[in-house]
Amino acid sequence: MDSFSTVIRTASHEQHVEAETSTFMSDMLGGRLGVDAYARYTEQLWFVYEALETGAGRLASDPVAGPFIQPELMRLAALEKDLAHLRGPDWRATLTALPATRAYADRVAECAREWPAGYIAHHYTRYLGDLSGGQIIRDRAEKTWGFARKGDGVRFYVFEEITNPAAFKRGYRELLDGAGVAVDELERQRIVAECKRAFALNTGVFRALGDEFSMSA
Repeated sequence: MDSFSTVIRTASHEQHVEAETSTFMSDMLGGRLGVDAYARYTEQLWFVYEALETGAGRLASDPVAGPFIQPELMRLAALEKDLAHLRGPDWRATLTALPATRAYADRVAECAREWPAGYIAHHYTRYLGDLSGGQIIRDRAEKTWGFARKGDGVRFYVFEEITNPAAFKRGYRELLDGAGVAVDELERQRIVAECKRAFALNTGVFRALGDEFSMSA
């Protein structure tokens, strides 16, 4: 029988690939979009992580979600440094969420409030993605727009407190497996479905950004 982390990864693979290969992400990583598109994407991330991390404190003592609340993963402070670099010190004054981003952030906040096991699905899809594929984005951003290596503009992707990402990810998958044991089969199925939903919400943001930064414009 597959471990729960394997079940989640396998079940959400299709949605994961769809998110990664969106037109917007392909154009951005391909260097076909300007730094403004990257800054706009970073702004959208702020809303999602604000929902993830604002709700994290009260989940720390939750038996299912609590083990996942790890300070070394927190991204909001790094995102805010990046936005100050990208948009200037008054970045908050011009910060706006796309409707798709608002829907995504609202769902994360709802899970944080009402369904800790569902929150895990969003935690997993975001943070493990940042540790993995996020490094490709950082590398491309540094090369395309000349950010200092692991410096201002790409700090979101730099996990300074995680010295061994591979070992950390192994430990994280063990936490997922533990969460799978702690809940019943119906709840496991609901968590898997929420992972798929998380990727779909993320893809919705990419689609909206793609419309805003259409290559044909």
